[in-house]
Amino acid sequence: MSQPVYNSDLTDPEWQQIEPLLPAAKPVGKGREVDLREVLNAIFYRADNGIKWRALPRDFPAWQTVYGYYRLWVRLGVWEQINLALVREVRLQEGRQAQPSLVIIDSQSVKLGQKGGKNRELMGSNR
Repeated sequence: MSQPVYNSDLTDPEWQQIEPLLPAAKPVGKGREVDLREVLNAIFYRADNGIKWRALPRDFPAWQTVYGYYRLWVRLGVWEQINLALVREVRLQEGRQAQPSLVIIDSQSVKLGQKGGKNRELMGSNR
């Protein structure tokens, strides 16, 4: 790919990192007819511009195809694998360890309501 058409398109180095994380084509049946890089570019374009699937520009694969791959990759956990790999890469580029050594969890307490009523069951109180 020479020049990205949209700002959200993958660069060659980005594609080289993500491509190995994508599921391989099925070993039997009809071969894959769509370029997965273009599918990813369409998904990123949609995320970048906040549009409906049906509003994807016509120079991307059909919206039904793009949406189908997106849903499949959600079910297979591909997006989580991509995110983990990219976070690891960014950490290494910054001279940090691949995995964080400390995690901070913050929580917020919420009042369940006044005494009695249905909220009492949620609190596990038998008084």
